[in-house]
Amino acid sequence: MTALRALKAAVGLLGVGLLAGARAAETADAQDLATIKACVERQENARASAETCISIIAKPCLGNHEDTAVPSDIVQCYGREEQAWDELLKAAYKGLHDNLDSDRQTKLRDMQRSWLEARKRTCEFFYDYFQGSMAYPMIASCQNAETARRAIFLRIFARDVAGGK
Repeated sequence: MTALRALKAAVGLLGVGLLAGARAAETADAQDLATIKACVERQENARASAETCISIIAKPCLGNHEDTAVPSDIVQCYGREEQAWDELLKAAYKGLHDNLDSDRQTKLRDMQRSWLEARKRTCEFFYDYFQGSMAYPMIASCQNAETARRAIFLRIFARDVAGGK
């Protein structure tokens, strides 16, 4: 690998890290969280896929002009939605964890750690593949979608152990 290519890779990974770090310090907007919760509950009540709720905040945030939006705006909109999904994910994880015996709690923790690493590697691949600034919106979209899918997945188990509530 040439020195220039190594520098580009380092800068790209730094950008991915900064995206994740900036979002980690934020909390979800209460209205965004309520919108996603309502959508998920509607889908669950209709026995339909809650995955249709993915991008319910990001798309309107972009004004349905994702093709012409500035990359930083795209990253911001997907990051905003990801925060809400992350709160749902944490609540589902806690609800599930609190209703499991210690052996299953350990397995849940290990499974979640593996998923976090898989999400990181999956979404960072966009930079590895495209190696440019347009990779950042793709990474943000990926992180949002993967976080949403995981929240939905854990929510199913959490509701089951809680007796379907």
